[in-house]
Amino acid sequence: MFTAYVIITVTTILANAGIAIADFLQAEFVVANSTEVGLPQNWLPRLAALKAAGAAGLLLGLTSLTVIGVAAAVGLVIFFIGAVAAHVRARVYHNIVFPGGYLALATASLVLAAAR
Repeated sequence: MFTAYVIITVTTILANAGIAIADFLQAEFVVANSTEVGLPQNWLPRLAALKAAGAAGLLLGLTSLTVIGVAAAVGLVIFFIGAVAAHVRARVYHNIVFPGGYLALATASLVLAAAR
């Protein structure tokens, strides 16, 4: 179980760190997606900071700071529920798999961290 926790959590960290960087850099696909779901571009740095904080918290959770990891996973789950909801609200379904995938990773990290 610990191996699964580490693998899933490291994958979640890398995924969130990667998309946070894309958000900070306002990559073309990020801007296009945010525009499509009706998200103001000036929100991107704040949302990137939340994703980066979640990744950092999960990384701390891999150490002896388990409670930080659980809190970070909870935050990411809530964040990506909001992202999926934004896609549904805007009726943008063609790429809902991306926030759904991040939500699945965050949820798996939360379940495995809580079971630790």
